[in-house]
Amino acid sequence: MNTAATLEYAPRQSWFGRAEDWLDRKGKGAWMIAMVFGFIFFWPIGLALLAYMIWSKKMFGMSCNLRTSAERNHTMMATSGNSAFDAYKEDTLNRLEREQDQFHAFLDRLRQAKDKAEFDQFMDEREKQNNENNNPASAS
Repeated sequence: MNTAATLEYAPRQSWFGRAEDWLDRKGKGAWMIAMVFGFIFFWPIGLALLAYMIWSKKMFGMSCNLRTSAERNHTMMATSGNSAFDAYKEDTLNRLEREQDQFHAFLDRLRQAKDKAEFDQFMDEREKQNNENNNPASAS
């Protein structure tokens, strides 16, 4: 038996824990189906599942099988064993991060330019309105 695989994932001993792990691996839809069947066969079970899903934030969370960003980052940064591929993957991820940073900077500059244009338009309209109020004879 592979001890590394055993250390990474230790299944729970209770039937409830195993069922929860299985539903988590299947995703939010599996939880919804289990809840619906619980309501159909014995309504207190469906109600209990609904309460558990709300309490544990499984109903409104992003996804059951994406637990934490640390787990996602660990799987993304895990080595494949092929050094050439790992170097390529690292270079590609670094390039994508730089492009993402550049894009966010571009969006910030775009928002600032839009805000400045809107503010300048507001100030021009306000100045025009003040000039019309101060010189009513020239406006007619």
